[in-house]
Amino acid sequence: MQSPRPSAIPKQAFTLLEMSIVLMVLMALLSTGLFVSRKTDEWKLGRQASETLRTVYSAQRMFLADNPTFAVGDITPVLLIPYLPNQAAAIPTVTSLAGATLTIIINVSPPVVNSGDGTAYDPSATPPNHTDSLWDVGE
Repeated sequence: MQSPRPSAIPKQAFTLLEMSIVLMVLMALLSTGLFVSRKTDEWKLGRQASETLRTVYSAQRMFLADNPTFAVGDITPVLLIPYLPNQAAAIPTVTSLAGATLTIIINVSPPVVNSGDGTAYDPSATPPNHTDSLWDVGE
């Protein structure tokens, strides 16, 4: 009994077209993953800002419950800090999409993130009121 002979037909390698298609598919998957990752990071920043604003809003409401005749426009950080959870030493800040640290305007109800010029910061794509619960506490 003889062992089988290897085939005389050589194995074909990948063609240039097949390799190009594989590379294009890999590049498309990579770019999709990077896009989704960036959008997820933006959503996380918005979610953290929303939670921070809800914390300040709760502190603001507790302060006003204890001081019902006090005007919202007269609230200062010194008055509000004792009402923040976890014995915070200062009013919390949030991080913008560009990485800047933004403060919170506390003398309006509900409180808003300060864009730096005294207006509300909300990069969400839901105009006109931006009530998507990211970057705000709703209206």
